[in-house]
Amino acid sequence: QVQLVESGGGLVQAGGSLRLSCAASGRIFRINAMGWYRQAPGKQRELVARISSGGVTNYADSVKGRFTISRDNGKNTEYLQMNRLKPEDTAVYYCSAEVLTSWHGAPNDFWGQGTQVTVSS
Repeated sequence: QVQLVESGGGLVQAGGSLRLSCAASGRIFRINAMGWYRQAPGKQRELVARISSGGVTNYADSVKGRFTISRDNGKNTEYLQMNRLKPEDTAVYYCSAEVLTSWHGAPNDFWGQGTQVTVSS
C-alpha cells in the first residue's frame, strides 16, 4: 500500500554530519505526522524527532540543537539533518509516517526498513 524508503546512512567520525532522507510512495491521500526513530543494540526503539503536517517539530532532548527534521510535502519526503554527531548516536534509524490512504477512514502508521548510522570516536 505505502512504502517508505530511507537513504543517507553510513559511517562518520564524531563531530561529523549526515543527512537522512525518507521518501513515501504508494496509495497516499495525505500524510499527517512524520518522524524518525532509532534503535541501538540492546536498547528499545526511541523517538528522535517528529514533524507535524503543519511543520511543528519536537525532538528528543539528546539531539536538540544538533538534529533538524524537515519535510517536503510535495515530494512526500522527510529529512533528518544530523550535525555534531556523537558515538552514542550510533543506531539503526527508522522513518515513520502517519498516512491516510483515502479520504475516509483512520490513518495508519508505516515504517521504513531502517538505515544504519555509525559514529566512530
